Amino acid sequence: MSTEAGNTNERKMTSIFERYLSVWVLLCIGGGILLGKIAPGVARALDGMDITVNGAPVVSIPIAVCLFFMMYPIMVKIDFGEVIKAGRSGKPVFLTLFINWAIKPFTMYGIALFFLGTLFYGFIGPEAVDQVKMPFGLDLPVGAIHGSGTVVLVDGLKMLEVPLWRSYLAGCILLGIAPCTAMVLVWGYLSRGNDGLTLVMVAINSLTMLLLYGVLGGFLLGVGRLPVPWQALLLSIGVYVALPLFAGYLSRRWIIAAKGEAWFRERFLHVLTPITIVALLITLVLLFSFKGEVILGNPLTILWIAVPLFIQTVLIFGLGYALARFFKLRYADAAPAAMIGASNHFEVAIATSTMLFGLSSGAALATVVGVLIEVPVMLMLVKICLNTQSWFRYEGHGS
Repeated sequence: MSTEAGNTNERKMTSIFERYLSVWVLLCIGGGILLGKIAPGVARALDGMDITVNGAPVVSIPIAVCLFFMMYPIMVKIDFGEVIKAGRSGKPVFLTLFINWAIKPFTMYGIALFFLGTLFYGFIGPEAVDQVKMPFGLDLPVGAIHGSGTVVLVDGLKMLEVPLWRSYLAGCILLGIAPCTAMVLVWGYLSRGNDGLTLVMVAINSLTMLLLYGVLGGFLLGVGRLPVPWQALLLSIGVYVALPLFAGYLSRRWIIAAKGEAWFRERFLHVLTPITIVALLITLVLLFSFKGEVILGNPLTILWIAVPLFIQTVLIFGLGYALARFFKLRYADAAPAAMIGASNHFEVAIATSTMLFGLSSGAALATVVGVLIEVPVMLMLVKICLNTQSWFRYEGHGS
């Protein structure tokens, strides 16, 4: 790896913000919920600043700005010559593709079905129902049965009334088939992984998601053919990944050409060091100011949904990490390979659930719970990675 991409000294959590990041994350989650409660007008105004596709909010402009400043410091540190080398490393790329597309969607379905449809079924309520949008292209008369739902009339519109637990299951499925293509760069960076390889895997997973998201979604949801949200996917990937990547690449070349590599590493990167963490914390405040009312209004529901999502995340991480060790990968390759499988692209999942089932559906709520647990759980997994670098002795000195 290049000096800046692989130097672990740049990644030591030396500041108070980095050393106690989990504490700050919890405080920001609480602060965001409180902001949404005491100043709902501000939260609604910020939440309303978005780019929509087919009537569904796909890109939140405030979140996109925060994510740009979260991603840019990582992107600008990447030596793109090393990215080409990383792309030639077959085993880590194969591993992440196998975990994300051959294993993860089906374990998510099985785990969510067991917890929501069996173990927590009595708590959710056997009689509890959810009214969701009619599937695209379907026009059935009121009273008709479609799958596990019944067509009903709500405020003059035909809706499909389904068991509530099935609506939650649909949201979990949409999370399970959307591997992370943005924030995983943060998790890979914090765990001292190979940034070039992480970027390659993000690119490959983004392209694979365009091909398989609709196929797997339609199969697992069992609601007929799920239309691929091409525009939503392309726009999301473009804003959250391509824009900071392009800016990082161009500014890196320009700064090194103008000031030299020593100035770039010792002065410019030093200034950027805290920006990723600060942007992450601001993102959390914004996210939970938008969704705080939903979370406070459904505390037990949040728990029922969070349990299978937590188990799925830890299971997929553990499987990916164990297989990385079995294949004798370097630690710097093993950490991001496991991370990208464990994390979810919750922005796409939320947008898709809104388009397919409606903003107030149980499916949309389940994807919001994905946001709730994503950061604390992934930070826990980062710590596990950092504490187990000695398991990967094949490369000599960690990363």
